[in-house]
Amino acid sequence: MQVSKFQADLFLRDCWQKKPLLIRNPWATWSNPLEPDELAGLACEEGVESRLITQAHGALALEHGPFAETRFGDLGGSPWTLLVQAVDHHVPEVSALLESFRFIPNWRIDDVMVSYAVDNAGVGAHFDQYDVFLIQGLGKRRWQVGAPCDERTELLPHEDLRLLANFEPTQEWILEPGDILYVPPGIPHNGIAIGDDCMTYSIGFRAPSHDELVVQWSEHILDRADRDHHYTDPALALQDNPGEITAEALDGLHAMITEKLQDREEFARWFGQYNSIPKNADIDWAPEVPIDAADLRALVSAPVSLIRNPASRFSFIRESAGAVMLFVDGHSYACADECALFAERLCASDDTSIGLKEMESQSTVAVIVALINLGSVEIANED
Repeated sequence: MQVSKFQADLFLRDCWQKKPLLIRNPWATWSNPLEPDELAGLACEEGVESRLITQAHGALALEHGPFAETRFGDLGGSPWTLLVQAVDHHVPEVSALLESFRFIPNWRIDDVMVSYAVDNAGVGAHFDQYDVFLIQGLGKRRWQVGAPCDERTELLPHEDLRLLANFEPTQEWILEPGDILYVPPGIPHNGIAIGDDCMTYSIGFRAPSHDELVVQWSEHILDRADRDHHYTDPALALQDNPGEITAEALDGLHAMITEKLQDREEFARWFGQYNSIPKNADIDWAPEVPIDAADLRALVSAPVSLIRNPASRFSFIRESAGAVMLFVDGHSYACADECALFAERLCASDDTSIGLKEMESQSTVAVIVALINLGSVEIANED
């Protein structure tokens, strides 16, 4: 399916997690936000997740970064692709791409991976378990998609890459700068660069697995469990057969397990904190000297912009009587009244204006101070 004018509501109704969609350049003006040399520079840095996929004699090989600066000059004429994860955490211009995709809830957004490929290079036909928007930044890329895959789909034997053994494309497009291809989970896709200097921006989304949620939620419950809480049966009745585990006993034992598992309020607060844990905690905006409420009020004598750390994650859950629970980088903050309204604004935009009105609320000031000291936000430098 292809459209030239994008409408978010129709996309969510007709395509989201249902079928691929090609969106021909919807931007008023498209400007590639990152140069190839800058991407290569990131791939050479410690703490930046990067991969290099090379192709020789029809076989793909994977290397993990960081890479020596000379590595790219040694690749020769064989096809190769460089992939750098979470570039939005390092480059504000790449992070700005996410603003066009805020019709998807913030808690679902993972990061922006950027790839650079030479002519005829690609990473092979594969499928993901999450949604992805593929934005063509520079050059051209041929994209093919196929019929849905699942855990029974045959894969090629490979130590590092999950590549399809049998890929039969059902649709094909050539993307040019500014074009976007949406691919739902489970849909196989294969991208091949046409010409050199092919750059693609992949906006991926978080999709917690059943196993992940069960394990992490269970560990949280165990960490908070009452170690002295044991099974009791004060109404124990005489049994005909002492070898039987009665239905009454099983009900009591089962209740011990399920009582906390089914606590939705506790689950909501746990998930908000768990989901907001930053992917890249190394990007630290915390001030060298922590500030307090008096310091903040001195800094905000006139309206200023509060900028979110691009590596930080912000979300909130509505609670009773207009209150919200704000989640930032694995921490939670109870917010009511004016502070709740501020928390909602903070989660809605990367740049939030604050002024004397916010300084009148002690709870709002306390949250801002905590977030600045945590390194999740900072006051924009006017210079």
